[in-house]
Amino acid sequence: MAPVPATAAAAAAPAAVVSTHEIRRAQRADGPATVLAIGTANPETCVPQDEYADFYFRVTKSEHLPELKNKLRRICNKSGIEKRFMFVNDDVMEAHPEFADRHLTSLDARVEIVSKVVPELAAAASAKAIAEWGRPATDITHLIFSTYSGVKAPGGDRLLASLLGLRPTVSRTVLSLHGCYGGGRALQLAKELAENNRGARVLVACAESTLIAFYGPEVGCNDTIIGQALFGDGSGAVIVGADPVGAVERPLFEMAFASQATVPDSEGAITMQHKKGGMDYHIGGGVPEMLAGSIERCLADAFGAIGVAARWRDLFWAVHPGGRRILDLIEEALGLDNGAMAASRQVLREYGNMSGTTVIFVLNELRRRFVADGAEGADWGALMAFGPGVTVETILLRVGSGLKGN
Repeated sequence: MAPVPATAAAAAAPAAVVSTHEIRRAQRADGPATVLAIGTANPETCVPQDEYADFYFRVTKSEHLPELKNKLRRICNKSGIEKRFMFVNDDVMEAHPEFADRHLTSLDARVEIVSKVVPELAAAASAKAIAEWGRPATDITHLIFSTYSGVKAPGGDRLLASLLGLRPTVSRTVLSLHGCYGGGRALQLAKELAENNRGARVLVACAESTLIAFYGPEVGCNDTIIGQALFGDGSGAVIVGADPVGAVERPLFEMAFASQATVPDSEGAITMQHKKGGMDYHIGGGVPEMLAGSIERCLADAFGAIGVAARWRDLFWAVHPGGRRILDLIEEALGLDNGAMAASRQVLREYGNMSGTTVIFVLNELRRRFVADGAEGADWGALMAFGPGVTVETILLRVGSGLKGN
């Protein structure tokens, strides 16, 4: 009798009895998701805030509206911002004068530009994060790309993966039009992926460009003037993974819990929509007050869910700096000292509001401060981001061993 081939014998052998619960447990990580590396990037063009009104009214050929120019100058002076970075410059506006008028058809031209420059900016930030991480880019298993500029397919995630040399099997996800809470949403999704897929290493890349929503001023349209005083361009990247490899990976922050909440009766407070003249956005009055009135409940619910008693004054803070007034009112609502949100104010001062990517810059600034000053005494902290909905993202953090060793 001829011998049975090994493959056939294996096929004929009864399968081991393994429950789906055992399979599920084997797929999960043992420990919590951690922030393993952070990278940031900005475009080359930098505009000082005290020169922005002159720049904006010049490139949009709107000098015939001096009252609006003075209004923008006053808002800029009170914004707490010193400079911003952006792709919009004289060359762009000379090539596309239609960008100055929101009533002209320009969405196709805008998308053509941002579909290239936004993923490239994300690649610059991601490359820094990967270099800091210390492992090859091919070890990335998941990619989450968040932007409000992506309105075509294949999208920026596909180009970003190619630019970074990620494996063809990398699992890609795009988050679109989350606005200023996009960074928080992407990080929460990364936490879930890392903790539920043993060995996963998730690259979060957020990148935004105001070019998709840049147009000239209009009498009676306060949204444009307010937005022009606040928003800038940038990209932030974070590598998230559980069960760090001791010889290589140094966890900066542990991600202990994450949640999302929607503020009641706030659906129309912040809106975004792509139209023929670019992305149209609306920021209603009372948003800072709305957030300040909801912030403590979001924090209490998050800490209560994990059974941790926390005093707000004892936490470190990575809060999206949507604007100076938002930070002021949140500090007041939580009874915090003036310096509690120093990292958020520093990022607002140096970069403005870069929408969803801003909170990653704040997390990086927090890391920088811990490295410079030591993380002794620091334990629990909160990352919070806000955007359309009105949506509040909350992630509870603990200082990781990679910072405690500094």
